[in-house]
Amino acid sequence: MRQRSRRRIMRATVELVDQRGYAGTTLTDIAERAGLARGLLSYYFDGKRLLMQSATHRMMHQALSTALDELAPDAGPEDRLARAIDAVLGLAMDHPRVMRSHLALILDPDTGAFVQDPEQQRLGSILQGLLRDWGAPDPPAEHAVLRSALMGGCIGVLLPGVELPLAPIRADLFRRYDLPWHLGLPPQPLPPERERPPARG
Repeated sequence: MRQRSRRRIMRATVELVDQRGYAGTTLTDIAERAGLARGLLSYYFDGKRLLMQSATHRMMHQALSTALDELAPDAGPEDRLARAIDAVLGLAMDHPRVMRSHLALILDPDTGAFVQDPEQQRLGSILQGLLRDWGAPDPPAEHAVLRSALMGGCIGVLLPGVELPLAPIRADLFRRYDLPWHLGLPPQPLPPERERPPARG
């Protein structure tokens, strides 16, 4: 019952923030959408900010698990890592309000903090396993690098007014891990060409 209630609260949070944004969503709204008493939210989550981060981590964990389950059982480590990168970047495209809110809360110097809740730990465990299979000599350290790179990629496609196209962001990540462009779910048939520096002389 406890886990079911937590999941309902987190699902309601993502749905409402998707529709109204973080500022436009109250804890009362979330409780009503989840069909639970308002007081239960405070019992399960220590405030709206922590609830938002947990809900986003759950969304990411679910998206990643689903994406990997769609692969053939004999898919290699490169295929699996490529699909994982695309799953996370895809969330920025499919749920921009949720991902913007999540990143803004983490980056806020007054209230920001990276919450390592159970959902985030499950997500991290999957990514570390993928990196271990890919051949990373230090999977926890490489996971920290990948996490930062994915956050940067999401910021790139979400930054209001100066959004970058997904393709070059994905291309940079795929080059880092020496992944062929055709793996995963490429946003276009061929990778974007890298800009060449101007010729001297």
